[in-house]
Amino acid sequence: MDFAKYIDHTVLKPEASEADIRRLCAEALKYGFAAAFVNPCWVGLAASLLGSSDIKVGVAIAFPLGAHTTASKVFQVKEAIALGAQEPDMVVNVGAIKSGDWDLVKADIAAVVHAAKPRGVKVILETCLLTDDEKVRAARAAKEAGAAFVKTSTGFSTIGATVEDVKLLRRTVGNEMGVKASGGIRDLETTKAMIDAGANRVGTSAGVKIMRDYLASLKLGR
Repeated sequence: MDFAKYIDHTVLKPEASEADIRRLCAEALKYGFAAAFVNPCWVGLAASLLGSSDIKVGVAIAFPLGAHTTASKVFQVKEAIALGAQEPDMVVNVGAIKSGDWDLVKADIAAVVHAAKPRGVKVILETCLLTDDEKVRAARAAKEAGAAFVKTSTGFSTIGATVEDVKLLRRTVGNEMGVKASGGIRDLETTKAMIDAGANRVGTSAGVKIMRDYLASLKLGR
């Protein structure tokens, strides 16, 4: 597989400007990343810039807390898709997980999955806030709800992706789902470690640096 297709190139910071989004999309086109991820207000612009290319328009739903009502998450994903989004990543209801309300966790995910069809949904678990048992149960809930991926982190909490969490999620969901590592991944070595651990997508705002280092390593025969 083309190494660039492991990478979801992202600009999700609140202060991102139109110039930042235009640069993100230009970089995604130049390097051939899997997707360019933006906040909902920038979906229309990203869709117009990426056009008919094979670069997907990714959107963050209920980001970064996940503490929205299910109805608002459903509205967000429907609106984003109407504007041109192709890959929605939603934040799970972390509070429901911590409360042990697994019916709500699963129903929340299932509603967004249904609203997004036929587009696959990635479910952000925010693993740094969960115990290993909660990570496993949340990943299983996402799988049962029909999600396409489980994802480690938003990158806005205490810790981002870890190799251990990626391995745990991969063991939990098997090969039937994708695993996305995200949060704090800023160099080639870490990216490769996440892929080796079982991630088939890596979310990062450092996609350009990672690709430059990857291409340089090829020239050096590493």
